[in-house]
Amino acid sequence: MSAQAGEPVALITGGAGFVGSNLAQRLLQDGRRVLVFDNLSRPGVRENLRRLQEQHPQRLEIEVADIRDEGAVSRAVERAGEIYHLAAQVAVTTSLEAPLQDFEINARGTLNVLEAARRRHPAPPLIFTSTNKVYGALTDVALVKSGQRYVPDNPQVRKDGIGEARPLDFHSPYGCSKGAADQYVLDYARSYDLPAVVFRMSCIYGPHQFGNEDQGWVAHFTIRARDRTSLTIYGDGCQVRDVLYVGDLVDAFLLARRNIAQLAGQHFNVGGGPQNTLSLLELVGLLNERYELQARTQFAPWRSGDQRYFVTDTSRFSGATGWQPRTSPYEGVGRLYDWLQKAMPLPHGRELPLAVSQ
Repeated sequence: MSAQAGEPVALITGGAGFVGSNLAQRLLQDGRRVLVFDNLSRPGVRENLRRLQEQHPQRLEIEVADIRDEGAVSRAVERAGEIYHLAAQVAVTTSLEAPLQDFEINARGTLNVLEAARRRHPAPPLIFTSTNKVYGALTDVALVKSGQRYVPDNPQVRKDGIGEARPLDFHSPYGCSKGAADQYVLDYARSYDLPAVVFRMSCIYGPHQFGNEDQGWVAHFTIRARDRTSLTIYGDGCQVRDVLYVGDLVDAFLLARRNIAQLAGQHFNVGGGPQNTLSLLELVGLLNERYELQARTQFAPWRSGDQRYFVTDTSRFSGATGWQPRTSPYEGVGRLYDWLQKAMPLPHGRELPLAVSQ
């Protein structure tokens, strides 16, 4: 049974995806009614949706539609008590190959949501997921190598990470389309009094992520290492990201919604912060050591716009809401690995040990 007609729902665009399905699961578990709006184009999302349908048939509604379909978006927003706008084209590489499609999904699709929301009186609260790519390649941040990672030469950046005062510097069509959407959301909050918040997110990982070479690198590395298939590292592998477990991100979403009156019109950098960082090589080492794997790695040239270092300064959002990441990379990668063992079992004869709980 779907959600009852006329009853406000939590609308999640891209709700069958990795982050969207985790958010939907939390809201449904809390007794909320959820409308998942998704075109089901990404690998693995149908399985995510099937799981939600099986567990929450009474409170879940599904709209298989595209964010570029203005009419479908308008009808969905008309029913929304709150909006989590996650639908996007998410890969820099894809944006370089198909920039018009990237723009239509990320920029025009977001405008469709914003226009539908501003026609509502009162307008529903909106949380939008932007990206740290709006800050560009950060080539002016001086770095030095330390072991298997880059670290900032500036001790303050090394301690705190990159904050919201960092100037915008869009690189790649993906950076431009997400950056344009980011700015439109903030301006609609200013121009039309839309209660909206922007999250500029770092690397999110966790169960129900079907990572690939272009997006979702923690899951991609974990899958390749577990399956003992070849893994390509672009660059030297010392590039560093702060990684945020998806459950901690969902906590941040719900806090933003709860505090929307105070946070509306603001943007926040959201990630694991300086205490939750990994280089590519360090993740490979963690997987090899913890699970006695031997990941087969090969190296390729740097990719356009790749940041050698991005670590989020989360202090602004933490100060406003009290939010803190609770899941360490060691614990979070373990949960991801355990989920992969159950959700994507290896062919007979290639079984590997299950993760050992710590």
